Amino acid sequence: MNKNKPIFELIDEARRQSGEPKLAGHDIMALERFDPDVTHMVVFDVLSHSSPVGNKGERMRLFLTDMGYQKALESQKCEEIKILRHAKIARGHILYDRGNEPIR
Repeated sequence: MNKNKPIFELIDEARRQSGEPKLAGHDIMALERFDPDVTHMVVFDVLSHSSPVGNKGERMRLFLTDMGYQKALESQKCEEIKILRHAKIARGHILYDRGNEPIR
């Protein structure tokens, strides 16, 4: 491991080695994460072409406000998306739910 590489490159390298697909949407270090109104992070699969975000078959990460999270839950009820992971966000910090593993 090269200690001179930026953290985002190290994270991406670890993701590639694990075989996990790259997520569409917001990057783990996206500026949206640090918006004071953002309180949720969701990782989800896009199940339908009628989804308000993403393309069918994509796996996405989004940092959301409370209203955005409610819309995501509504999209899940309509079977447009399937939420795989949820975490609370506090001042840019990701507070994982018990049992949830980080998704990079």
